[in-house]
Amino acid sequence: MTIAQHHIFWPMALQIILTIFMFFLLAARKAKAVKAGEIDRSKTALDNKAWNENVVKVSNNIDNQFQTPVLFYALCITLYLVNSVSMVTLILAWGYAISRCVHAYIHVGSNHIPHRLPIFLVGCVMLILMLFSLLIGLASI
Repeated sequence: MTIAQHHIFWPMALQIILTIFMFFLLAARKAKAVKAGEIDRSKTALDNKAWNENVVKVSNNIDNQFQTPVLFYALCITLYLVNSVSMVTLILAWGYAISRCVHAYIHVGSNHIPHRLPIFLVGCVMLILMLFSLLIGLASI
């Protein structure tokens, strides 16, 4: 079965949507904290950790969206450019993007590390497998 190379951009789109959603969630949580009078605005201007826990969790998650996802974007674009998108790489890409959504849900919710860490590691394994697939594709060029 031949896979259209451009399908690799759909899981990338999901990852981008997740990141944008987190910015909206951050704004909502900050507005709620300000409205409730829970923060000292002069402190939060200089220190992100001066916000309440609900805001800090989302802010930390946004930072996280610019770590391994950067590798994901690079891998997806490179797979596309070298015409190496396969069913396997597409499944791995979707798995990675979905794992990031689950990770974000846990991160901004309970933030329970014993649940969050395994999901993070699943995403990392998928990235490593995508890299191996890319290397195999590059070796065949």
